[in-house]
Amino acid sequence: MSTAGQNLKYLRKLRGWTQEEFAAKLKIKRSLLGAYEEERAEPRIEVLETAGDIFKLTMDELLLKNLNESKSSGYIARRRAQKLAAATNDIQLVPVKAAAGYLAGYADPEFLDELNTFTLPMLAPGNYRAFEIVGDSMLPTPSGSVIVGEKIESMNDVKSNQTYIVVSRNEGIVYKRVLKNNKLKNKLTLMSDNTAYQPYNVNEEDVIELWKAQMVMSKVNTQQRWDVNQLANLVSNLQDQVSVLKKKMG
Repeated sequence: MSTAGQNLKYLRKLRGWTQEEFAAKLKIKRSLLGAYEEERAEPRIEVLETAGDIFKLTMDELLLKNLNESKSSGYIARRRAQKLAAATNDIQLVPVKAAAGYLAGYADPEFLDELNTFTLPMLAPGNYRAFEIVGDSMLPTPSGSVIVGEKIESMNDVKSNQTYIVVSRNEGIVYKRVLKNNKLKNKLTLMSDNTAYQPYNVNEEDVIELWKAQMVMSKVNTQQRWDVNQLANLVSNLQDQVSVLKKKMG
């Protein structure tokens, strides 16, 4: 006899279900489930298919493997690893067309569930979200790029002169370089990499979320081309802006 009956019993106990509850999910009588678990009868194929759908297991795993054989290779350890991997790598994408709705739905699980997701296995464990940006304020990062950010839980964790996705009540979703303002308390200075745009301040209390930029993704044919002189001028202008801001901050 196969190990299917033992596996059904093991899986049921993992979920904390009674035989009555599990039998209802399998669409069989409780007495029949009891016969399977006690190995007085062999589970039917359709029952195992239903169980496989519930627990994301193959027919071979249910029929041939002892899922409770060891902590390291058993079903529970594997599922825990899969959940951890999914939580780490599943990244929700906020496209431009969803930006307005995001301000109202950023904490709504139903709204977030409707967003498309993708995975980036090279990222370290963390809480990530991706945002599509438009405009030329952060050149050489081109319009249409997707910024993958890691959630910042406290203003104390903000690193000055680093780039962030800033979600605020008044400005919406913007991708900027953030400077901490020592002179103006409870304010953040947002600066564009494109020096044609002037820095501006936002109140910390108006900031809903901060996501520290970890990765920039853009289409190859939209990459901005820069020559050496342009890059030198860009660096020089940025340095001038930072110097002016530091003087104002005292």
